[in-house]
Amino acid sequence: MKSPADPPRPEPTPHPGYRNEGIRSVLAMFEHGDADEHLPLQRILQDLQQSAFGVFLFIAILPAFIPLPGIGGAVSGPLVLLIGLQMLLGLREPWVPDFIGRRGPRRGTMHRFLGRINRPLQRLDRMLRPRLGMVLQPLPARAFTGLLLVLVAVLLSLPIPFTNYLFGFQLLLFALALIERDGALMLFNWGAALVAIASFGVSSGHLITYSSELFQRLSGG
Repeated sequence: MKSPADPPRPEPTPHPGYRNEGIRSVLAMFEHGDADEHLPLQRILQDLQQSAFGVFLFIAILPAFIPLPGIGGAVSGPLVLLIGLQMLLGLREPWVPDFIGRRGPRRGTMHRFLGRINRPLQRLDRMLRPRLGMVLQPLPARAFTGLLLVLVAVLLSLPIPFTNYLFGFQLLLFALALIERDGALMLFNWGAALVAIASFGVSSGHLITYSSELFQRLSGG
């Protein structure tokens, strides 16, 4: 006698917060509304899944494009360092301290920034797509990306003349690779970051000195 067939299992349904988190879908949240509206970082990140680190990084680098000496390093540097450390430690989604999560850009600030990068962003958007997941998903790959973000964040914090835009654009490409899950772009970012670290950091000795001082402060020494 045949046993009754097992009832078919229901198809898994997507998480209710899930959505296509490509760059265009993510940036749509900034398109409509009052230009003076303050957008807390906690609110921006709360519904994101795989793109949360990328969006956090995208917002963190905004001050790097402010044409005032010292602003980018003082504001963007520590935020990028926080992101890099969390990825280095293997976190799957960013932890945002409350005093940072309550802050964030105004919608009008995002509009102006997106207006400046709209043309290159449109060109990149046609080339970016999810691929080479082994460069993004495995823990060693994520940790290596986190390490590079930490080192570039340190470089951004250093008083190296005329480098804010350079490191800011480099970090923007990291953000796009994380948002679009594009492993090919991430591979390019790895190479470019290593070149920047060798050119601006190791060769001058500033990176090693500053990193040592930072480690001593963090360890309480």
